[in-house]
Amino acid sequence: MSANPNQLYLPAGSAADGVFDLVVTPESAGWGYSSLRVLTLAAGVAVTVDTGEDEMIVLPLSGGCAVTVDGNTFRLTGRTGVFDAATDFAYLPRDCSATLLSADGAVIALPGAKAARALPFRYGPASGVPVELRGAGACSRQVNNFAIPAAFETDKLIACEVITPAGNWSSYPPHKHDEVSETESELEEIYYYAFRSNAPTGQGARAGGYQRVYGTADRPIEVLEEVGDGDVVLIPHGWHGPAVAAPGHDMYYLNVMAGPAAERAWLISDDPDHGWIRQTWEDQAVDPRLPFYETSEGETT
Repeated sequence: MSANPNQLYLPAGSAADGVFDLVVTPESAGWGYSSLRVLTLAAGVAVTVDTGEDEMIVLPLSGGCAVTVDGNTFRLTGRTGVFDAATDFAYLPRDCSATLLSADGAVIALPGAKAARALPFRYGPASGVPVELRGAGACSRQVNNFAIPAAFETDKLIACEVITPAGNWSSYPPHKHDEVSETESELEEIYYYAFRSNAPTGQGARAGGYQRVYGTADRPIEVLEEVGDGDVVLIPHGWHGPAVAAPGHDMYYLNVMAGPAAERAWLISDDPDHGWIRQTWEDQAVDPRLPFYETSEGETT
């Protein structure tokens, strides 16, 4: 893929298509596997999603919905918003047609990946989502590992949610996963952003933060973008990080990853110029603003 920042940064609304607020396909991204769609469901209006060659997860960002495939229905409780709770979800296999219906309206993300196997239509409870507190000090963030390899079976798709308190650095130290080695797996990645402003009512501009991506001498890539609600950054390769939450603005991003390996794994290499920062965390406390909410796991790590 050409490392063109105009292709790698998608402002909110720029990749809308039909009923979808956002559509990123392997074809539109210029890569092989990872995809993401975001859909606003009007109350009482059913929408049909055909997965084609992709497996997908129905992930409520706000609100809940019923998901029906071949006469079988899972009712997703969902949540009021991404900063308020982890959510239940439904897995859609490739080559299926799913009907989504919300009684009160909802915003739904559909992270996906090209899949070789058709796994069963399944339900993922919120109580089964492993919640991790990663980093320390100003690098503290919360990770909801709902579809990482150890938590939920898919064919290719790896996905998680990261929530970062205002002013903190996330996705740090910069790292990459773009080659096959003992320490890396080859994965394309999508970042989908949302923010919550802590400004007093009636004050404050657009909530936002910043995303950095840079490459190697052999594979150059350069992205440095201000990001806001609904914005997307595509990472075909290269070091990525930090993702910085501006002071006063809590930051959420949905990570969607997939790649060609037969074994589904999420292995990363730190940029050697910055990886040392991990050792400093041993003497620092996790940001006391975390976790953002009480989790059903009862404990975070």
